[in-house]
Amino acid sequence: MIYFDNASTTSVRPEVARVYKKLIDECFANADSMHAPGRKTNRQLEQARQHIAHSLKVLKEEIIFTSCASESNSLAVIGYALANQHRGKHILTSNVEHSSIKHAMNFLESIGFDVERLPINEQGIVTEEMVRSHMRKDTMLVSLMHVNNEIGSINPIEKIAKVVHAHPTCVFHSDCVQSFGKIDIPFEQLDMMTMSAHKIHGIKGSSMLLKKKNIVLQPLIFGGQQEQGLRGGTENAPANIVLAKTIRLALEEQEETYAHVKMLRDHLVDRISAIDGGHVLSPQNALPYILNVSFDQITSEVLLNALDEKGICVSAKSTCDSRSSQASEVILALNHSQKDASHAIRLSFSKDNTIEEADQFVEAVKEIVKNYGLSL
Repeated sequence: MIYFDNASTTSVRPEVARVYKKLIDECFANADSMHAPGRKTNRQLEQARQHIAHSLKVLKEEIIFTSCASESNSLAVIGYALANQHRGKHILTSNVEHSSIKHAMNFLESIGFDVERLPINEQGIVTEEMVRSHMRKDTMLVSLMHVNNEIGSINPIEKIAKVVHAHPTCVFHSDCVQSFGKIDIPFEQLDMMTMSAHKIHGIKGSSMLLKKKNIVLQPLIFGGQQEQGLRGGTENAPANIVLAKTIRLALEEQEETYAHVKMLRDHLVDRISAIDGGHVLSPQNALPYILNVSFDQITSEVLLNALDEKGICVSAKSTCDSRSSQASEVILALNHSQKDASHAIRLSFSKDNTIEEADQFVEAVKEIVKNYGLSL
């Protein structure tokens, strides 16, 4: 199998899996129980929280464990809006956010918030100038992803944060799911930040919301005292404890892995561009972990199915929208044609992928296009 769908999810590191299996046996007790096993679990959970905070150079109490990035995004956007609507009801986001942000914004609109969706430019980003020109006195929240999950474009979130913070009543949230552990993130300049373990070779069901200590949120899950009262329910202690190791390993290997993936991406760009009818849709300066391409002769659906039969895993767009038959909204937002949007596929890489796999993919595409593609 050739796995080029790492933006969807990644394999679990063997060392992370070993620790997780051990924790399932040794830390099964409820972290809120007062007996000795419960106290042990709680102690390890809080140690993990401290280790993560140290790695990110933030405060321990600013780390909120959640079940997934969609929950973190929902808590950040809806939780902040509901708790701070006295500051205003104007929210800025983009027209190419992850579906969890998109649906959260739709909900806020339905209850009276004024959500403005900024367009991306030809490089697939929202510029700081665009944000500045749309800020209003009643703008209370800006939420923009760091790296787009379909094309890999990188928003200048450090510059955007400065624009947002020039307005004392507004805060900035960034979905950093596709950038965490891959490129540097200005954690100290973000009011809220979302990441997910399973995007960096960790355990599914473990995610994190970084929330600066002065940020007030309305809980979305009610129950008990867990996570500062923001997320009721028994802690998933084994997954959250091992998140500290997952994050540490990702950050330690970030530079080396980036160089490897960039070499792989550049090789594929050269080979795909040489195919008649092949197009690279990702911007030139996009994150190398994600490469969006299209082939004039064949639609996404046909190509995906044919590659799957050959044991090659790719996707057409974000996995959360994968069952939709509509063309990619992100590709259309880049002003590419309807044809490109319905023929686009997304390749996404990890440290485990190789040049040999890249070459096998290219040869497979050539064969598929020859056998199933339309003539140009």
